[in-house]
Amino acid sequence: MTHYIIYFNQQWVGDHSEEWFQSRGRLVRAVVAEMKEAGVLIFAAGVDEDLSKAFSADETSGELHFGEGRYSNVPEYLGGFTVVNVSNQESAKFWAGKIATACGWPQEVRPLHV
Repeated sequence: MTHYIIYFNQQWVGDHSEEWFQSRGRLVRAVVAEMKEAGVLIFAAGVDEDLSKAFSADETSGELHFGEGRYSNVPEYLGGFTVVNVSNQESAKFWAGKIATACGWPQEVRPLHV
């Protein structure tokens, strides 16, 4: 079994109405329930969009520093992620496809080293 992270950047979501987002909620909850039932779900979450709540920890200078806000001001930032434990890459693709369809925006998939 291999752990995969299935994730998206907030900028991939696009502009949609509140009604559109609410219509996706039931679809996403159904996929999460299906992953739980299949025994592949490790964790799934959306990341808080309020960037003022972000902070960083950095010890690259040899001394630990905590910073207010994001570590890097690149234009894209993580919007949400799911971690699954599946037998192969095809299974990871299957679940990523279900998540992408339910959410209505792209997902990126990468294996994790745990």
